[in-house]
Amino acid sequence: MSKWVKTLTDPDLTVATVATSPIDGQAPGTSGLRKKTKVFMAPNYLANYVQSVFNTLYDEKVPVKGGTLVVSGDGRYWNKEAIQIIIKMAIANGVARIWCGTDGLLSTPATSAVIRARGNGFEPFGGFICSASHNPGGINDDFGIKYNCENGGPAPEKMTKKMVEWTAKITDYKICNNIPEIDIKEPAIYKLDTATIEVFDCVEDHLAVLKKCFDFEAMKKLVTNPGFTIVYDCMCGVQGPYAKRIIEEELGAVPGSCTNAEPKEDFGGPESAWHGHADPNLTYAVELVATMGLNKKGEKIKTKTPPPIFGAAADGDADRNMILSAQFFVSPSDSLAMIVANSSLIPQFKDGLKACARSMPTSGALDIVAAKKGIDCFEVPTGWKFFGNLMDSGTKDFPTKPVYTPFICGEESFGTGADHVREKDGMWAVLAWLQILAVKSEQAGKIVTVEDVANAHWAEYGRNYYARYDYEGVDKAKAEEMMKMMSEKAGTLAGTEMKGMKIQTNDVFCYLDPVDGSESKNQGIRFIFEDKSRIVFRLSGTGVAGATVRLYLEKYEPPSGNLTQHQFDVVKPLADIALELSQLVSYTGRTSPTVIT
Repeated sequence: MSKWVKTLTDPDLTVATVATSPIDGQAPGTSGLRKKTKVFMAPNYLANYVQSVFNTLYDEKVPVKGGTLVVSGDGRYWNKEAIQIIIKMAIANGVARIWCGTDGLLSTPATSAVIRARGNGFEPFGGFICSASHNPGGINDDFGIKYNCENGGPAPEKMTKKMVEWTAKITDYKICNNIPEIDIKEPAIYKLDTATIEVFDCVEDHLAVLKKCFDFEAMKKLVTNPGFTIVYDCMCGVQGPYAKRIIEEELGAVPGSCTNAEPKEDFGGPESAWHGHADPNLTYAVELVATMGLNKKGEKIKTKTPPPIFGAAADGDADRNMILSAQFFVSPSDSLAMIVANSSLIPQFKDGLKACARSMPTSGALDIVAAKKGIDCFEVPTGWKFFGNLMDSGTKDFPTKPVYTPFICGEESFGTGADHVREKDGMWAVLAWLQILAVKSEQAGKIVTVEDVANAHWAEYGRNYYARYDYEGVDKAKAEEMMKMMSEKAGTLAGTEMKGMKIQTNDVFCYLDPVDGSESKNQGIRFIFEDKSRIVFRLSGTGVAGATVRLYLEKYEPPSGNLTQHQFDVVKPLADIALELSQLVSYTGRTSPTVIT
């Protein structure tokens, strides 16, 4: 898109220093600061946090003054208003150039791509992402913000800790109140004396990066095959513009293949089939799941028309993905392992894959593939920043450390990605699967499906049956009490037999980062059995109201075993053991999970 340049005549860039005081509860979770929208809209709440970030950047000698900053979000309610506030504060803090996606939109992975690749690459010192990811949007729902650094990835723990310290001692913030509202609907360049605001096509940079990763012509041949059908449910989140441009325009999918592809401030709201909860899983992506011939348990159901060959869904900020084929669901843990197993079919890894990683709760399916490939495999805490360090190992940031790229990583929470950006990338995961299917279909002389790839994978590597139970909105104090009880039993249950299964070890997962040497404690409670089955408990850091207890269940079946069972049935006995170990019903009063994925 062409840009028009507008010079604002005699802009009033007077910097106001506004007195304020600390506001409790501004410590970010694993994916930034998330609260109810009305909390963010309260006087000084957003300003306090943004100024605390700038103060931290000053302390860290980040070149804020005269620098370039990215500011955009996922399009949820109050996104545009928050962007205007951040622009005024950024200019007051000396930022010379601000980059913003059209309509204030940038997916989380696209923000990372912009930081890393727009212009000459690595021009911005960082960026603010206004998003609460998959959490519902609206004035009565959730809002969020996080800061990404010059590598395009989330701020590391040492930096977020300093941000929190600043929120507890802040006395004032800077803002240019007299800057008029900037029109961010279309590409344009606004010149304001010492500052420039550039609004650019929100899709172009991410698309350019993805074209370096994949063979678009090969994928287009598959997608335009009359026997191939595809549906990509954007759930009214930010992925809509990206999906329509890439899946329909670039790859030639039939118009309308991308559903719910108009971003909405409430992600569809209460009246939508997913009640505005843009979370790509079997429970919330009900429209897509039904179209693909499944129910929320992943069981086959009848459909009026044949289900599409390929299905996918994205969350609110488009960093997550769900992959399906007709009447078949592939778990995120398996999806990660299968992409790694077939990585040689993806141009991005034509020279080989050097390492991979998974979050601790993610199944061990990846480990089995990595062992066979002879590549390093890392187990890290939940949070993409831990993958970022591994991807930046051996770069100018950590020049004495080993190089682990090319690199693929992922989480059981529907996040998958690689070293092209420093965020999980829902579109990348979808294209990775389309690339694999395109190559395999060309080789086979017929359309190969996700289910075909999965069955072949399990026949070679075995199957890690897996499920996650989420207990949402639990009383936080009670949840913490339950976790403390289990933590205190760490290392004491080896040899204990429960329902015919013997515990090999139980511990609290701690992680010593091999790149920056930082230590992350209390990252989850693990019960590992002699047959390598696992039970894991975590408290989620992405919720807003109460606490979310996550229970992860995993049981391995070798290639010679029964590979065609339903995963939820296989892990049910483990769930019964988990409830006994945790006394979850007693502590929380919950007799069933809110969501099973």
